[in-house]
Amino acid sequence: MATDTAAPVTSPAASGSIKRPKGGRRAGRSRSEEKSADLSPVALATGTPTRSVTQVGGAKERSAMRSVGLDLGAKKISFCEVQGGRVVGRRTVGSLAELDDVLGPTAPKARVAIEACREAWHVHDVLTGWGHDVQMVDTTRVRKLGIGQHGRKTDRIDAEVLARAVESGHIPLAHVLSPARRELRMQLSVRRALVETRAQYVAAVRGLLRAKGNRLPSCDVDVFVVRFRETGFEADVVELCAPMLDMLVALEPQLTLVERKVQQLSECEPITHLLMTVPGVGVIVAAMFVAVIDEAKRFSKAHHVESYLGLVPSEDSSGGKRRVGAISKAGNPYLRSLLVQAAWCILRTRDAAADPLKAWGDAVAQRRGKRIAVVALARRLAGVLWAMWRDGTVYDPAAIGKASAQGTSAQAQITEHRAKALSQAAAKATAFSRPQRRSLLQEGNP
Repeated sequence: MATDTAAPVTSPAASGSIKRPKGGRRAGRSRSEEKSADLSPVALATGTPTRSVTQVGGAKERSAMRSVGLDLGAKKISFCEVQGGRVVGRRTVGSLAELDDVLGPTAPKARVAIEACREAWHVHDVLTGWGHDVQMVDTTRVRKLGIGQHGRKTDRIDAEVLARAVESGHIPLAHVLSPARRELRMQLSVRRALVETRAQYVAAVRGLLRAKGNRLPSCDVDVFVVRFRETGFEADVVELCAPMLDMLVALEPQLTLVERKVQQLSECEPITHLLMTVPGVGVIVAAMFVAVIDEAKRFSKAHHVESYLGLVPSEDSSGGKRRVGAISKAGNPYLRSLLVQAAWCILRTRDAAADPLKAWGDAVAQRRGKRIAVVALARRLAGVLWAMWRDGTVYDPAAIGKASAQGTSAQAQITEHRAKALSQAAAKATAFSRPQRRSLLQEGNP
């Protein structure tokens, strides 16, 4: 005998929740009513209050701050604003001043995403001064946002991708340097350009001498012009090399001036004196390390610093197989090259027992060769410098010999040793002024 099953009783459906076929129109309803924006559905579940918080206060369809993406190009700036997943504003301008109506001091506040680049620090300061929340994007992780996806990459698309990432809250933030460290890095960049220009001229002069069948014995680059004029080459050779020699003479005072500025800025950073107590680390290496790292507390351990500077092996492991290659070369290339130069200075120290870093590097060189050993020593040196900065300690060979960079803080340092190490660092800073080189140049001037 069949029994009738009672159908469950449900609450009446709201008129807005009934699905109807597309194209149909309910009788008695005007088209103006159909075009009205859909509101949030009304809650009719049993046990809920008759009016929800959204119904009382009104639907909040817009966020408190706007979502904006800026693609900073060499000639143009692409602006894009996204709201609710839709592009509501787009513009391409020649300068930041042309965006005053949408990003100026009187414009509604916005979260603005920009990629880290040359002008990013300036744009960050200007927009922050106007009251906006500026988010600098790490360029090594922008592809995760979708930039360059499907082989399509333009300034307009990049700005839109950044704006959508701001709205969704998936911006990979980059560290923003403090103003003092920015100034220090800029002065170091000027010095680097002058040094590289000088090296190019010296190499060009030596090449011309060889083409003429002459050779100039190896000498320090600071006295290159003096040695050239003392050698007494033929008149045609001197006339051929004269323009570059004049440029070398003109570069030297400018280089000395820039180095004096670097030294003055370094004296305002007490941590540079601590870092200079390490063998092979002078004013330039210590100042560049401080200008790039900026804050030691950004990193939790030495390996993170080494990876940040691109001194760790690259890896492409998959399927249970580990594939390790050369160093990743990520991060600042200039600091990485300076650390390698400092590592060469340590390896070339004659007394192997004088420093544990030298002994460690020699042991690696015997097993793997000097080229691999110098990179490994540069990596270890970066960890040691970071640990000294983190703990505020000077270089102690005995402590380095007993512990790794991570364990340096556990070693007690004697006040006498600290004072001696700082005095040696001060001697490095004094020697950096190079009064002997300036006097030689003055003697070599015609």
